[in-house]
Amino acid sequence: MVDTNDEWIISRTGIKERRILKGKDQGASVMAAEAVKKLCEKRKIDPMEIDLLILATVTGDYVFPATANVVCDKVGAKNAWGYDINAACSGFVYALVTASQFIQNGRHKKVVVVGVDKMSAIVNYADRATSIIFGDGAGCVLLEPNTEGYGVIDYLCKVDGSGRKHLYQKAGGSVKPPENNSVDMQEHHIYQEGQQVFKFAVKEMADVSVEMMKRNNLSADDVAWLVPHQANKRIISAVAERMEVSESKVMMNIQKYGNTTAGTLPICLWEYESKLKKGDNIILSAFGGGFTWGAIYVKWAY
Repeated sequence: MVDTNDEWIISRTGIKERRILKGKDQGASVMAAEAVKKLCEKRKIDPMEIDLLILATVTGDYVFPATANVVCDKVGAKNAWGYDINAACSGFVYALVTASQFIQNGRHKKVVVVGVDKMSAIVNYADRATSIIFGDGAGCVLLEPNTEGYGVIDYLCKVDGSGRKHLYQKAGGSVKPPENNSVDMQEHHIYQEGQQVFKFAVKEMADVSVEMMKRNNLSADDVAWLVPHQANKRIISAVAERMEVSESKVMMNIQKYGNTTAGTLPICLWEYESKLKKGDNIILSAFGGGFTWGAIYVKWAY
């Protein structure tokens, strides 16, 4: 469909395969609900115990209602309230930071954070700049109170709205509502200027990650894992190098899933969970369209 080949894709991005959600009426909530159900089974909790569900996505089932509402209904979280966060690829970082405040202020005991995107819904598969990158996926985590000093320790989140012209969806919002012409012009798909995004992502992801280490007196040896947004293997390697963290400590599964946007970080945590130890110092870092970016210092709790 596009002028490229397997070798070019792997050398530029590190992506070898991806997952695509297919079937009629299959939206982001399908994947998100499955992730939440499996989390409840593993933790042995009833969905009725969930107080709040915060869901990060740019490909929600509908413009409204929030996909968080749909997921609560699908999993039977009848006592929860929830809402969506739109911060593109930084969505899970923003949602995790937000959720941690509800735990820290003592108002909630069980908060679920979901990162999910059905990027296939907004990818133009004739556009080489984007069609080779994105996949579909979802993951989630549960936040609970503790008195041992584990969980979200520190965070730093930033935005630069002037960067929106380099990575965004041109039509579908209130500035340019859907119409025949916007559909014909392929303006409901992802638009990305790869080189500009690459430069910003490397610098800003690295800057906030290093800042997390400095603010919390962490050396590279102190960091057990770096969990970077899975956008591009070269970006991940550059961020790790700047942090002086060896690649053996970097969670990476872009080769299997591609860029699932808000789904990348929780999917990484799920895949590497068996390697994590209680008390591990973990840095999560992401960069997304808009521009949005941020890092979180987490001390693993189990």
